[in-house]
Amino acid sequence: MALTPKQERFVQEYLVDLNATAAAKRAGYNEKTAYSMGQRLLKKVEIQNSIQEARRELQDRTEVTQERIIAETAKLAFFDARKLFDKNGRPLPISELDDDTVAALVGLDVQDLTGSDGSFIGYVRKYKLADKLKALELLGKRFGTWEPPKDTGPKDESEEDDLSRSLRELGEGLESDDQ
Repeated sequence: MALTPKQERFVQEYLVDLNATAAAKRAGYNEKTAYSMGQRLLKKVEIQNSIQEARRELQDRTEVTQERIIAETAKLAFFDARKLFDKNGRPLPISELDDDTVAALVGLDVQDLTGSDGSFIGYVRKYKLADKLKALELLGKRFGTWEPPKDTGPKDESEEDDLSRSLRELGEGLESDDQ
């Protein structure tokens, strides 16, 4: 069954921000019933199919794939700041940085230094790097690294691993320090 023009508009608007209520309003549905209408529309198989198809087309056009997102995030997570410098510790010109290093940069401020007579002395380069910890966190979540182990029931103390025991002892030590 084909979508009505209003439903097609809803699908396009939904893809903007994935907000069904806002999409329903922008598509021309009654503002008072936009929430319930948006939820109802999302439950329709034809709407879901249209949303999935539009997402596939967008992914094909932009070449944004799960693999590419993971690869780019990995570049940020595993970036080595030493790649910004030559063997003598001097900053490399941006034209000499490799693609992975440039991918980790989110900003670059270059200032000319001049002497009191106006002669050129050199440059000051300030690099702003992507948030490495955030990239590691995202990758960790994607691959389940940060998931707590499934509780398999109570353990006796002899099964307690070294890390858990150390953390428990640290917590007990902190409690006694507070008193």
